[in-house]
Amino acid sequence: MLEDFDIGNRWLAIAGRVRPLDDLTPKPLLDWLEHRRTRWPNTANLHLLINNQTANRTTRASNHRISAAMRGQAATLERLHVDRQLEETMPQGPDRLHLAEVFGLDEKIAVRHADSARQLLLASPGENPGGTVRDAG
Repeated sequence: MLEDFDIGNRWLAIAGRVRPLDDLTPKPLLDWLEHRRTRWPNTANLHLLINNQTANRTTRASNHRISAAMRGQAATLERLHVDRQLEETMPQGPDRLHLAEVFGLDEKIAVRHADSARQLLLASPGENPGGTVRDAG
């Protein structure tokens, strides 16, 4: 929903959990809001993500519609999600309680993510144990 973020105070709420905005998120978010305002200037839909079908209603865009926009892209929703979790883990260390709190994860899933992060932290800089593509810069 549009009230689920505050760019000035640098936070975003996802599933009721408030998270700080990183340095990269405000620009694409502002770009999307400008596109949304230009494309559907009279919409009453308060959802952040809308499309041609939902702009004239008050319902949210379906998961299928959101995922469809990502098809064929190098950055899939799943890859972005995993990358965000790893990014959160690196400065904190592989703390499963922190992961569970920040992402609302079940304890078993948080343990699995913490173990994966631990393996990445132990790997030498030239290795790529998770098979993910990481930017060297």
